[in-house]
Amino acid sequence: MDFNFSENRQLTTDNLTPLSDLQPGDKAIVRALPQDRLLATRLGEMGLLSGTEITYVRKAPLGDPLEIKVRGYSLSLRLKDAAAIQVEKIS
Repeated sequence: MDFNFSENRQLTTDNLTPLSDLQPGDKAIVRALPQDRLLATRLGEMGLLSGTEITYVRKAPLGDPLEIKVRGYSLSLRLKDAAAIQVEKIS
């Protein structure tokens, strides 16, 4: 996977991490959605598309689900679904 950016840097799979591995407060950009078409469609309908900036808010006390901020609203995702979403951390 290779993306070009205006500042001439390249994104490789080395820069990607599963959304489920983020920590509260981390910000990231969605770079790859799950291979499962139904899940990818459902996430897209909720506004989670490639290139969307998200903020990891918190994880439930038992670890599942987790909450992210996307497009101005809170979205809860199952840990399994979040693990299938690849993101690039930003500062």
